[in-house]
Amino acid sequence: MRIAIDAMGGDEAPGSIIDGALVAARHHQIALLLVGDRARIARELARHPGAASLDIQILDTPDAIEMSESASATLRRKPRASIRLAAEAVREGHASAMFSAGHTGATVMAAIGTFGRLAGVDRPALATIIPTKRQPAVLLDSGASVECRPHHLVQFAIMGAAYARVAFDCENPRVGLLSVGEEEGKGNELTREAHQLLKSAPVNFVGNVEGRHVYAGNTDVIVCDGFTGNITLKISEGLVEAIEALLYAELQSTFGTRVGYLLSGQAFRRFRKRVDYSEFGGAPLLGIDHICIVGHGRSSPKAVGNAVTMAVRAVRERLIEKLSFAAQKPAVR
Repeated sequence: MRIAIDAMGGDEAPGSIIDGALVAARHHQIALLLVGDRARIARELARHPGAASLDIQILDTPDAIEMSESASATLRRKPRASIRLAAEAVREGHASAMFSAGHTGATVMAAIGTFGRLAGVDRPALATIIPTKRQPAVLLDSGASVECRPHHLVQFAIMGAAYARVAFDCENPRVGLLSVGEEEGKGNELTREAHQLLKSAPVNFVGNVEGRHVYAGNTDVIVCDGFTGNITLKISEGLVEAIEALLYAELQSTFGTRVGYLLSGQAFRRFRKRVDYSEFGGAPLLGIDHICIVGHGRSSPKAVGNAVTMAVRAVRERLIEKLSFAAQKPAVR
């Protein structure tokens, strides 16, 4: 198995991207296709003497899409951008899946344009694994499709349930709809209509989920439009960082609390692990005809390694076949 890596995507590229990809390659005994500036990639590989023993190919291109650039305009202006060449390598069979921590919009557009959609899918969705008080859950869409119609949310629910079966070995995932209230009639026109469609969809729909219950663990899949989902994730990330900073400041304020902090170090490390996005690595883009994992722009080597691991598992579990089967169930419109 070979995984295509957009080596130039991400805030710390190519260093952190290559560091994490190499760890995953060793652990899973897989090959890599590193796409980007050959000279910069070679310099990074030189820092890892053991890299010579791995099956690594480099696809050279000087072009990359910066976070501040327009996705559609830049993809047209840079036909050899690293994210586009990574996608083309997968389509042509040179790699089994791809990963990028670069420009999310450009990654989504390149993947859709190169791979196409699965039959029965109108809009793709980013499926992000989130921690809850009980077990992890899937939130989708977290940013691929900002404007949605009710039947798009039904498609997200079907794909999200299929993904939860693979990711969590969950036989009958509970699906909830993110809204402003638990009652059936609450929400805007999109959520009210989607609620009615989901009641007759081929999923285990358990009703609306309020924002305060997202992390309660009462659902395995939570569906929403990409605008709402992305804001939900960004607020959650900021809240975790704020809580950690405030807690650390309080625990360092007196001698007694500093001692308590030292004694509770293991518990704090476990807490950080449970809420750290890098533990999950990235989000698969569901609804397209090949596997594409999208990482956080700030992805650390640990996050990259876990994202590549996610790609490897998706290939081995035949995720695309399972999603294709699920997506072709009778459409609800």
